[in-house]
Amino acid sequence: MIRNIFHSVQRQSNNIRTTTFTRTGTRTGTHTRTRQFGTTEQSGSIMNAWEKSCYHEMDYTISEEASVFEAVEKFSGYDVGALIAVDTDGKMAGVISERDYIKKVSLLGKTSKETKIKEIFTQDANVVTVTPSDSIDVAMDKMMAKSIRHLPIVKEDGSGEVVGFVSIKDLIKEVVVDKEDTLRALSDSVFGKDG
Repeated sequence: MIRNIFHSVQRQSNNIRTTTFTRTGTRTGTHTRTRQFGTTEQSGSIMNAWEKSCYHEMDYTISEEASVFEAVEKFSGYDVGALIAVDTDGKMAGVISERDYIKKVSLLGKTSKETKIKEIFTQDANVVTVTPSDSIDVAMDKMMAKSIRHLPIVKEDGSGEVVGFVSIKDLIKEVVVDKEDTLRALSDSVFGKDG
């Protein structure tokens, strides 16, 4: 819904007609000024969202050999919903989330202290990722298609090396900032504060 509203505003705002008047108030001509306002594809980027994310300030990885209890402690301590599980070489082995804990430990009667992360996480082959050049729209589409709330950001060279981690909350924040910038630019254009 946010995306639909945003695209509607963006379509309406791309071409703005302006009329120039002289100091005496006589019309000197009309011209069309094309102004590109922000869009989630252009100004709101995955890396912008990543840099503002709480994941940017923390170690969002955990060993796949650690217990689920250790992951839950980290979820709680940093107020996050997922972590990237890494193997002994430090490479992404998968993603563990609060959902994994609820569905695969708690509901099945297992204990978090005795269950290893690698027993319940989403394995690397099944992890949905984005690259630094992907747009927020692409990331949101991937999240909605798979009903997930977190995405690792991996290098574009195909190495699978993780360079960041974002949540749906991070992406929504970036879309809201972008929308506010667009509305501010529209307002400035309408009220003559062009700049």
